Amino acid sequence: MKTLIVLALAGLGAQLVDGSLGMAYGVTSTTLLLAFGTNPAAASATVHFAEIGTSLMSGVAHWRFGNVDWKVVAKVGFPGAIGAFIGAHVLSSLSTEVAAPVMSLILLSLGVYLVVRFTLRGIDRRNLGKPARKRFLAPLGLVAGFVDATGGGGWGPVGTPALLASGRMEPRKVIGSIDTSEFLVALAASLGFLIALGSQGINFLWALGLLAGGLVAAPIAAWLVHHVPPRMLGSLVGGMIILTNSRTLLRSDWIDASDPVRYAVYAVIYAVWAAAVVHSYRQYRKDRAQESADALAAEAARLVEDEAGRHPVPPADAADAADLQRSIGAGRPADPRD
Repeated sequence: MKTLIVLALAGLGAQLVDGSLGMAYGVTSTTLLLAFGTNPAAASATVHFAEIGTSLMSGVAHWRFGNVDWKVVAKVGFPGAIGAFIGAHVLSSLSTEVAAPVMSLILLSLGVYLVVRFTLRGIDRRNLGKPARKRFLAPLGLVAGFVDATGGGGWGPVGTPALLASGRMEPRKVIGSIDTSEFLVALAASLGFLIALGSQGINFLWALGLLAGGLVAAPIAAWLVHHVPPRMLGSLVGGMIILTNSRTLLRSDWIDASDPVRYAVYAVIYAVWAAAVVHSYRQYRKDRAQESADALAAEAARLVEDEAGRHPVPPADAADAADLQRSIGAGRPADPRD
């Protein structure tokens, strides 16, 4: 029961992050299951079964808040499902000794990407409103789906930043569309794992725990997407993923680092993580201040236009033009010309 409560809380937290950032449910949940000592393929399968329900609830919530572009969902979701089905078979064919460090390496890379992406980079809005091309979305979905199944997460970390970087969609539309299309990816990956592992290879009770927490968080996250500072959240979650998977890699047969080496690496990670969170917070405050200044300037310009509209300068008529011409011909009063 204690494990189920922990999983439910983890599912709630992971879905809050995923629904707000458009990523990190699978990465966060899989990292937790690996920490429990779960087989990598079983961990990814368990998370994807839970994601069937959480992504469906999240998609409905985002749709109700107007955060979904259904054309993008179709163009990226179906290729993503194909990639996820293939990835599930690839991960299931690997031995546990090989799969565990491979998955941790993928998750570590995604954690680093999250920290760098949300700590240092902003959102390019120059192409905002332009339609996303199918020749871009289809390969993106295929790669993101494959990474998602083999790494236990990756649909959001790969898909969301790529769409944000294109600058063709509003951030809330990107997050809502990626979250909604994840239902197709989770369904295909679960089917792939079910065929490859059989039902005995999946812990459905743990999936239920993750699902319960995720279902509670999904509608809250869809609302929070308008209010949560994504830079800070991305830095916090990314740092946690880096720390957890670095621990797994350092203890694996690949590295088998000594205690002093591991503690030194942990200290560096903690220091960089803290610096990233502080920088994200400062940048968030700076962005908020800039947005407030821009809003005040826009309001001032609007008030000036309204004032000009209420007190327009009357156009000059023919008599005024004639008087002006005589004044010019007469010269200045102090220096008459005639």
